[in-house]
Formats: sequence, structure tokens, C-alpha cells
Amino acid sequence: MAETKQIRIALVGQPNVGKSLLINALCHSTMKVGNFPGVTVEKAEASTSYKGYVLQIVDLPGTYSLYGYSEEEKITKHFVESNDYDLIVNVADSTNLERNLLLSAQLLEMQKKMVLVLNMSDEARKEGIKIKTESLSELLGIPSVQVSAHTKENLESLLDVIVATYEKGQNANKRIYSNAIETEILHLEEFIKNKKDVSIESLGLSARQIAILLLKQEEKTFQILHKKPIWMELSKKLQDSLNNLYTIYDTPSNKEIFLEDLNAFVQGLITETVHYEGKEKQGYTHSIDKILINKYAGIPIFLFFMWVLFQLTFTLGALPMDLIDSFFGWLGESIKENIESESLASLLADGIIGGVGAVVLFLPNIVILFFGIALLETTGYMSRVAFLLDGFFHKFGLHGKSFIPLVTGFGCSVPAFMATRTLKSRKDRLLTLFIINFMSCGARLPVYVLFVGAFFPAQQAGNWLFGIYILGALLGLVMAKILRLTAFKGPDEPFVMEMPKYRMPTWRLVWFAIYTKAKMYLKKAGTFILAASVLIWFASSYPIQEETKEVYESKMEQVLNEEEKEKLAFALEESLIENSYLGMTGKLIEPVFAPLDFDWRMSVALLSGLAAKEVVISTMGVLYSLGGEVDEESENLMQVIKRAIPLQTAIAFILFVMIYNPCLAATVVFGKEAGGFKYIVFLFVMTTICAYIVAWIGSMLASAILN
Repeated sequence: MAETKQIRIALVGQPNVGKSLLINALCHSTMKVGNFPGVTVEKAEASTSYKGYVLQIVDLPGTYSLYGYSEEEKITKHFVESNDYDLIVNVADSTNLERNLLLSAQLLEMQKKMVLVLNMSDEARKEGIKIKTESLSELLGIPSVQVSAHTKENLESLLDVIVATYEKGQNANKRIYSNAIETEILHLEEFIKNKKDVSIESLGLSARQIAILLLKQEEKTFQILHKKPIWMELSKKLQDSLNNLYTIYDTPSNKEIFLEDLNAFVQGLITETVHYEGKEKQGYTHSIDKILINKYAGIPIFLFFMWVLFQLTFTLGALPMDLIDSFFGWLGESIKENIESESLASLLADGIIGGVGAVVLFLPNIVILFFGIALLETTGYMSRVAFLLDGFFHKFGLHGKSFIPLVTGFGCSVPAFMATRTLKSRKDRLLTLFIINFMSCGARLPVYVLFVGAFFPAQQAGNWLFGIYILGALLGLVMAKILRLTAFKGPDEPFVMEMPKYRMPTWRLVWFAIYTKAKMYLKKAGTFILAASVLIWFASSYPIQEETKEVYESKMEQVLNEEEKEKLAFALEESLIENSYLGMTGKLIEPVFAPLDFDWRMSVALLSGLAAKEVVISTMGVLYSLGGEVDEESENLMQVIKRAIPLQTAIAFILFVMIYNPCLAATVVFGKEAGGFKYIVFLFVMTTICAYIVAWIGSMLASAILN
């Protein structure tokens, strides 16, 4: 049997060129696709087999250049400079080749095996754009292939070209410079060849490559050669060459010189290889944008879309909730009836089923919310909203590009924190990191649904849910302004946001995004939240209070009235929980939350929510169920909450949950992205103080209105 060989491919391209869709089409994988910068924040991998080879594709972050300013540019630059792959597959948008070839030209300078993939060729044809692929390949010195990841056009040809390129020897590509630059490259190249210096040869690069790096004043090359004896002579030659270029280009900046040359090189390629049939038409994207990013109607339209999403989240999500609730209720009762051991039955029914079931109950709401967000991402609408909100965000010290991680925060804080890497300024990045927590993540949604469903009519619930999310976002903007004026002073970074074309969502990928998020949610419920529920059950069931049980059982034996017996049974459960380890902890921290009128159960629920916000629900499910499940017709958790907690206290609780520290996993990621433990401490202090103040104000206002 022939040995299977591996080809390791670096997949590189600018944002919105369809890299992720291409890798999915080639490998039948299911990586997330979105129409805005920042979807693929870190490299991801997928593989496929073809003609005896295993093609391992490394999907690198979308980047506009290799200058290494932003995090994604640094990640991509570092990888393509390494030798951890066999060839580069550069994906370009056929409908916007002029912009895309700027990156391609920079990749050519790496002198690696490379294939240029002209994606979206079907859209290019519709727009009357004709690309002479063979001429482009000849001019660049690398193979070029026109494909469409969406229609799967020419994908087999692409795989053939990849294998053929891998099997060929390394050929120098045809990245050429202006006559002036080429002259200076030649001067330095001749000097390097004639010297045959060991320190220069140790770089493992050709004389031409070293000459180009020196003219570009590439830092790494300078650091290596600066300490070598050859540097005395080499630096003089280099300075002469640079002075010649400064004179010819009338600028003392080598960066400007090479940028001007890069643009000229690309313009030459476009002139010779791209033909536009007739006058370019204004497509449907332009027509839709006239409405959706209208300066007057744009924001109201966006708010309407969000309102519809939250209405659907509550109204559609409520339909299967009764079935799920009934199932877990029946399961808990069945366990109690069929297991003789009282402790084991309580652990399974009240601890595991009561805790995990309370979290699983809200899965439909989570699915609908993630579906809405995935739909907005894949259609290209998110980038429009970022552009639309740029002016508004600037008033609060943010800019439009911050919208991408902020809106991602509505789904989960972990990818939202990672998406801040697209922001070049460290101050802007830190500011956005701190504000993401004010965007209510999906884990907080079950808490909102529980309390909104308990206290407000079903027909109004969607409005209240929408209001909670908008209030959190507005509070985040206010905090952004405060932080910008205090901790993060500095000039704003200019805002640049690309406008991708509107596209029909790829339903398979939308479905997979929902599936993976739901699976992650259930996995958390079945592992971490399960463990937390068992721990909470144990803490609420121990120490065993035999004397208390005997006292209450003696009283129940003396009472003949069934109603009185039920009251005593309920009082017994209350007493056992209050004097348990969990009750003791709750009583210990209860004074801290006394001004907010939180009882010890609510205090414990908030404390457990530091681990994961879903645990707030599972904690309440365990605590309130233990106090209330005395017969088959016991009330569900919503009804128990409504009976046990006053409305103004419930409002304060929602506000506190809205703002205080994110879950443990998100906090760890925040610390890594922000740059250390001190930022985690700052986040905890800031969010806790803000949550306390806002909850107290909310409680006071609600109390004044209700009374």
C-alpha cells in the first residue's frame, strides 16, 4: 500500500474573500463563516484527501497586509515567515482584485511555493469582470485558478494545481520593483555575493532577498547583521542606496517608497489582466444600502431587527418550555417514587434533575438568539451596522469597528474578547474588552427569561427582554465614556470598515453555528453545571440535622389536618436548608446584599454565578425546588420565584446579573487578551461596583413607582 503524503497549506487572504467557505467546500468541514473582519481570529485547521495526499489546510486570520500592525496581521505574518508549511494558497476576491492583489504582492516577496485562488468567479462574471488567468499567472510566476466556493466551481482543478505546485521544485516568482528600486537591489546583491560572508549566508536567504529586506529596513534582519563585522561595510552601501531612493521618490520614508511601488505593481497587473465589460452597474448591494445604512432610517431599522429577534426569542422559545419542564418534573417524581434511599433520590431528583433541568429548560431561547446573530453575520449586515454606529460610538469614546466584538458579546463573551484583536490601538482594545461585559451574553438569557416570564405577561415579555439588552448596551456606552475620560485617555483611531456584498446565508453553516453553540451549552449543562448542581445540593443537604427532623416529625404526628402537615413539612425543608452549609454561606454574605433586599438564596445564586451565569438558574432550581416540591402538583420555578421574591427585588436582581463579572472561562480569556491578572481584578471590582449601584438605583425607582 502506497504511503500517504501530507501537504501542509497556509490559507491566506484578506477579510471577506470567502476563505472559510472555501475550506468548508474543500474539506467538508464546518468552520464558522461571517461577512466581516474578525470572524477567524486565530488560525483553524481542516484536512482532506486527494490523489494520495492528505491536504492539511491552516486557515489563517484575514489580513489586509503583512505589515504586522494588528493582532491578526502579526499572527499571519509570523506564520508565513515560518517554514511550518509546504505552500501558500492565497485567496482573492475576483470582484475586487485590485485591493486583494496588494496582499498577494507582499506574499510573493516571501519566495515560497504559492497558488493564487481567484474566488467568487461567478459573481465576477455577473458584474462583467473578465480576468485573464493565464496572463496573470505568467506575470506573477505562480499558478492562478478561478473558483467559486459558493457554487463549488473548479474546486477539483484547484486541488490538481495544489498537488502539481507541491511536486514541482521551487521557482522564483516574478515580483519585480521599479527601475530605481531594482537598481539598488542589484547593487546590494552584487556586494553580498562578492563578500561571501558567513554571517550573511547563515540567514538562509538568497542575496536578492537579503538586499530587499535591508532596503525595507526589516527589523529582524537588522538585529542579526548589526552585531557582525560585515555590518561596517554593508551599512555604508545600504545608506548610499537608500539616499538614492530618497532623492528619486522625494521622500525620506522607505515605507512610503515601497507602498507606492506596491500600488504601481498592482495597477500594472490590473491593467494587463482585468477587463470590465461596459460601465459597472450599481448592484443590489448599493440599492439595499440606500435603505439599511440611511443616516436617518438606519439605526431605527437596526433596533427594529433586534426587537424582532428578542420577541421571537421569548415567544417561540416559550412554546417547547412547558414540554421540557413537564418532562423534567415527571423524571424527578419518578426517581423519588422508585428509589428507596431518600438521600440518593434527593441527589438525583433535586440536585441533578432540578439543577441541570432548570438550565436545559432555556435551550430553545438560546438556539433562537444564536440563529438570529448567525443570520445577521452571514448576510453581511453586521458590517453595515458597524459603519452606521461609527459616529454614535465616537461620542462615547469607541468607534464602529468595536461593534463587531460588542455584538459578538450578545452570543458569548469568550469569542467577543478574542475578536478585539482586530483593533490596532491597545487603548481602544482594552476599552472594548471592558465594555463587552455590559453586552448580555447568552448565558444570562435564561435568568432574564425566568424572571421576565415570572413577573410579566407573555405578550409583553419580548419587549421587556429587548429593553434589558438595550439597557445593558447603553450602560456599557456610558461606562465607555467614563473610562475614555479617565483610564484610557488618548486620540481615537481612524475608522475603516469594509462593506462586503450582501449574500444569502449558507444555511448549512448557519445551522452548524447553532448546533455547535447549543452543543456547547448542553455540554456545559452536562459537565460543569452538573458538578455545580451536585455541589450545591450537597451544601444544602448537609450537615444532617436529625434533631430538627425529629422535632418536626413529632409535631406532624400530633397534627391531624393534612394542610397543617404540609405547612410543617414545608417549614422543615426551609429550616434544614437555612441551617445547611449553603444556608450558612448565604447568611454570611446576606448582609452585603441587604440594601438590595436579596435573601440568602439570591445571594448564594449570585456567588455561584461567578463560575457560570447558568449556575444562577441551577442554584435557584435546587434551592427553591427543595423548599417547594412537597407533592405532585407543586408549582414550577417561575411560580415559586414570583411568590417568593417582590417585583422591585427581582428588578434589582436582573440588573445585578446584567452587569457583574462574566463567567470563569470568559474571565480567564479576558485576562489573556487584556494582558494580566491585574486587569481581571480591575474588571471584577468595576463590574461589581457598577452592578451594585445600578441594582440599588433600579430597586429604588421600582419601589417608588410601585408604591
